[in-house]
Amino acid sequence: MEQRTTEKDSAYNHLEQMPLRQILENINKEDKTVPDAVEKAIPQIEKLAAATAEKMQAGGRLFYIGAGTSGRLGVVDASECPPTFGVPFDWVVGIIAGGDSAIRKAVEFAEDDTEQAWKDLEQYQINPKDVLVGIAASGSTPYVISGLQKANAAGITTGCIVCNSGSKVAAEAAFPVEIVTGPEFLTGSTRMKAGTAQKLALNMLTTSVMICLGRVKGNKMVDMQLTNHKLVDRAVRMVVAETGLDETKASALLEQYGSVRNAVAHASFTGKKL
Repeated sequence: MEQRTTEKDSAYNHLEQMPLRQILENINKEDKTVPDAVEKAIPQIEKLAAATAEKMQAGGRLFYIGAGTSGRLGVVDASECPPTFGVPFDWVVGIIAGGDSAIRKAVEFAEDDTEQAWKDLEQYQINPKDVLVGIAASGSTPYVISGLQKANAAGITTGCIVCNSGSKVAAEAAFPVEIVTGPEFLTGSTRMKAGTAQKLALNMLTTSVMICLGRVKGNKMVDMQLTNHKLVDRAVRMVVAETGLDETKASALLEQYGSVRNAVAHASFTGKKL
């Protein structure tokens, strides 16, 4: 069997003998290759994003499944959508092999389970209105492969984000995204370049989809949840800029209506609306 590029030997050797500065510079050198790899996959990301936006506009949800670093990245992306875009917590759902405890501590052999992914998805009543994206740097994770297979059989739109070409995961996805990042600085450590590439792709996917769903106005997060002082201050500045009101009145509108979008909509002013 051909060795996956993510498992090939690093281009660097005797790492333990390198000066610290050289280690850092070489890691950075490898990291610089990631955006180029992502750029090559933009046409694939576009197709997945378009299919996802279409499903979500019709009332569907976006699900991620993955194991290890890939699973954690999916959970992170899903968990950031509600505060960023003000969407319900069940619009984007991240599921990791081994359950939520695996977010912090690896669960042995969870990624090798060929039955659990579908059981996990069934808890959310996943259905053909939804989209399932499998995340797997190797492209060979049994948990992800089996989940995609069951989803396909159930008529659910499927996609994936992998970091090897011609993988089993990609073969099961209707909308595969293959970002070939090559050997890692530390051989096989796909939390590095591969993980970075997956994070970038996930950023692109959900941000573009949420823009398509009308969750952004101009370049602003007008539906963001006001869950800390930093976000409240940002929201006040946004309302002030759009309405011409002073900070006190802007703050009062935000407190009353809960979001920048609603505060601006209820303001009486002369000027542009978000």
